[in-house]
Amino acid sequence: MKVPRCKGTRDLLPQDMAKFRKIEAEFRDCCLGWGYQEIRTPVLEYLHLFTSAGTLSPEMLGRVYSFLDWDGWSGERVVLRPDGTIPTARLYVENFAKQPLCRLFYVENMFAFEGSGKESRERWQCGAELIGGSKAEGDVELISIALETMSRLDIEPVDIRLAHAGLIKTYLEALGLSGEQEADVVDKIFSGDTGVLGQLKGRNKKLEKSLPILFGVKGNSPKLVENLRSVLLPELPAVKPCLDELARIAGLLSGLGYSYQIDFTSGRGFEYYTGIIFSFYKGKRRVGGGGRYDELIPLVGGRKVRASGFALYIDELVALLKDVPPRRKILLRAKDGAGLKPAQEMARLLREAGYTAEFDLGYKDTGAFRWIVDMRGDKGIELIDRRSGEKVSKSTPKGLLRFIEETGWCR
Repeated sequence: MKVPRCKGTRDLLPQDMAKFRKIEAEFRDCCLGWGYQEIRTPVLEYLHLFTSAGTLSPEMLGRVYSFLDWDGWSGERVVLRPDGTIPTARLYVENFAKQPLCRLFYVENMFAFEGSGKESRERWQCGAELIGGSKAEGDVELISIALETMSRLDIEPVDIRLAHAGLIKTYLEALGLSGEQEADVVDKIFSGDTGVLGQLKGRNKKLEKSLPILFGVKGNSPKLVENLRSVLLPELPAVKPCLDELARIAGLLSGLGYSYQIDFTSGRGFEYYTGIIFSFYKGKRRVGGGGRYDELIPLVGGRKVRASGFALYIDELVALLKDVPPRRKILLRAKDGAGLKPAQEMARLLREAGYTAEFDLGYKDTGAFRWIVDMRGDKGIELIDRRSGEKVSKSTPKGLLRFIEETGWCR
């Protein structure tokens, strides 16, 4: 009986894994170059890490894979991690809390239940967290790492969209929304349902005048922030620090030559963000995002410390990435017994030079191989180009490799 794969999951085929490893390698190399250190958190975490902190929305908590630990009904309830930042915050509190500044990165999978089977229940992410950075330059550093990674992958141009969680929260609180109402409105706005804004009318007529600007106007100019200042500050002075931070980051991005768009409907993943939110888009495809979460570390037992981070979505990047060229393949034919040892040496030399060296274990069709190395025992070694029909003979493996490298024969 044929057993299908689990609904909502996917297999990564060899060509997919080649892209996955390329993304992972470029991201890892980029982070190490910026001074970030690699970590990996457990797939299993205690459920109360996410519930006691109050950092995940009810909708997200309803989608976690949760079950009792091995100790039966007296055991703790654990989950498959649904998020990368919250476990990293726990890891920081347990191991690095005394460090004034901590740069961490990871490549991990996250899990969330999805009933229809149309979306993946397992999602891979490349994430970076900057904990302790008190300046806006730290947020710009994270944005730069994300853009540099995607540039290395030839995924360009990438659109940057900016929002500010603190500004949105302060605005909605001023309208008199409760925490639950606020979360519901924000979730709908970020899902594209701007019709929910109609429910806000009648709560504060003066503030309502700024609704079209805050949630309906998008722009890539510091003038948009100034327009918000002129409309919001007279009625809501509490948003000044948020507008100052947004203006500062927008100015830094402009100074680096990065194009961006201020869009207050682009802040998906809002739950624990407190400051700037940034999202990355390639066309209509959202390929990553992040933001500042200054209140998260205290919620998981640490001291009050500023923090910011982002994630790139590997599954989305795999879909955008060009096929990774395979290593050049050479087929080795070795005689039994005495011919095997020099054949193993030949294969080792080829692999060290960057080739794939496969032994012929009974191929009926060798069409996938342009070059064949025939280990002929006392008669030496013969290299055959099946495309041209040319043949070259050498007496030793090192001699053949030297010929290949000097002439570029197997290019």
